[in-house]
Amino acid sequence: MLQIFSDLASWLTFDLMGLEPNTKLADAIHFFIEDTTKIFALLLLMIYGIALVRASLNVERVRDYLAGKNRFVGYFMGSGFGAVTPFCSCSSIPVFLGFTSAGIPVGITMAFLITSPLINEVAVLLLVSLLGWKFTVIYVLVGMSVGMLAGAFLDSIRAERWLQSFAAKALEQGQAQASRDNSEGMTSTSMTLTERHEFAKGETLEIFGRVWKWVIIGVGLGAALHGFVPDGWIEAHLGDGQWWSVPVAVLIGIPLYSNATGVIPIMESLITNGLPVGTTLAFCMSTVAASFPEFILLKQVMQWRLLAIVFSILLISFTLIGWIFNAIGPIL
Repeated sequence: MLQIFSDLASWLTFDLMGLEPNTKLADAIHFFIEDTTKIFALLLLMIYGIALVRASLNVERVRDYLAGKNRFVGYFMGSGFGAVTPFCSCSSIPVFLGFTSAGIPVGITMAFLITSPLINEVAVLLLVSLLGWKFTVIYVLVGMSVGMLAGAFLDSIRAERWLQSFAAKALEQGQAQASRDNSEGMTSTSMTLTERHEFAKGETLEIFGRVWKWVIIGVGLGAALHGFVPDGWIEAHLGDGQWWSVPVAVLIGIPLYSNATGVIPIMESLITNGLPVGTTLAFCMSTVAASFPEFILLKQVMQWRLLAIVFSILLISFTLIGWIFNAIGPIL
């Protein structure tokens, strides 16, 4: 399915535009076309699908369960849902808004949002094939722990204060509806198929209209950097495994951009060329989950303060994970 977007980008870049393959300009344009069309398609499908599910299911029951007395269960389920969904930060926005509109606490929602780009089926399969199941299990456990601890921390500082106004309003309305339902003993009424479709269509148009231009800006920036990074530079400068190489690798990954699929050959190449496993993981996670395109898109639902806190959590987590895997690598 995703090969369609690559084939379209190849046809536009090499056949229609007549650019030579394996040139920096052609690589950048191919990257931009492929990722822009892919993200647009995924956003439209996910926004509509998630809105349709929201209109079909009793989200109040889910909300009440997740927001129950044992908040740890909520953090675990939010993080677990993030681990089994193949979303990057930008494509997680529709789910984030859905959770928020349902009145689910911000910490649980953020546990999902932070875990989702860290753990996905591509990353797990890659780690199993490259590093073995022991590394993979540890990576999954560490990634979910990061999401859960971050969610608990964000709840403790009342991070909902720093949502964008429309997201904060949606959360407030969702929680107010929960209070009314609980006090009046009400349950949600089912919607007809036509009503569900109209609701999902409205959600799709509203959210997509809000973020499409930021997709173009973010992917455009990532494509420009993607096409002009010198080959072998990272291996040459970070391959000795010094303690400072991990945070430096994280910082280098921020202005770059790739998705989980695109980072596979990068990761394999870095490990093959002698970059330590932890440094490689830190660099690739930063590229996928904390790059400028993600930063630009998440700004649409978060104020600057919350965005800075979330990205600080991510960057610190990537650094710690890198150090841990560099330390346990020789043992395993």
